[in-house]
Amino acid sequence: MPFLKGVKEDIASVFARDPAARNTMEVLFHYPGLHATWFHRISHKLWGWKLYWLARFVSNLSRWLTGIEIHPGAKIGRRFFIDHGMGVVIGETAEIGDDVTLYHGVTLGGTSWNKGKRHPTLKDGVVIGAGAKVLGPVTVGKSARIGSNAVVVRDVPELTTVVGIPARVAQSGVDQETTERRKKMAKEYGFDAYAISADNPDPVATAIGRMLDHVQMLDNKVSDLCQAVNKLGGDVCGEIPEVDMDDVEFLEESERAAKRRAHKDDTAADKKSS
Repeated sequence: MPFLKGVKEDIASVFARDPAARNTMEVLFHYPGLHATWFHRISHKLWGWKLYWLARFVSNLSRWLTGIEIHPGAKIGRRFFIDHGMGVVIGETAEIGDDVTLYHGVTLGGTSWNKGKRHPTLKDGVVIGAGAKVLGPVTVGKSARIGSNAVVVRDVPELTTVVGIPARVAQSGVDQETTERRKKMAKEYGFDAYAISADNPDPVATAIGRMLDHVQMLDNKVSDLCQAVNKLGGDVCGEIPEVDMDDVEFLEESERAAKRRAHKDDTAADKKSS
């Protein structure tokens, strides 16, 4: 792809992913992540021509100017965006797909001194939060999310969010029916399973979501059992006692959190429509 066409795509990707971007001139001159990407395209071309010393010189110049270190041998796709950028390190055998976003302090590093593939592969649409480390020849699947300061040492499935040290799955793709059922159960039991939403994944709340699924299944089984006993002449399960939640402060905070997320979703929808 021609260099200038790639520059236009990169600038457009900034407007798509950074609400702080106001105009083209600001993006062109004040986004070090873009400058590092453009420097890398030059150094990678030189690396392909086996002009290794010159490629490393361009790469080091880029690091001095932007605070971002990208090895000339790394393969980077289209519309790659590094937000803020300071402290980002990308190793020689790293492979990055299209529409990938990295935040400051991210490391795509190796865990071996042996030659060959020793750095991560990021598929299209991956987002990696600030300070995260992805180490070794692991593969991060399409549209996966890696939380801030996570340390990833094994493959990440596509459409999955991982957090923690070592990184573990906080949320994977859930169908709409399951999501609605969990929301209904959470409301009944006084718990807002906020981690089921894409913008606030949490492994503990995800586990609670799974518990709610199990509770729903048990409720259905008990209901079927009661109906069967009643048909045989018994009289059971006339009334099921309600769950008494005494922690009013917890309930109020859950309600406030739900309102904040709803407001955020409405704002995002208004921006898209406009």
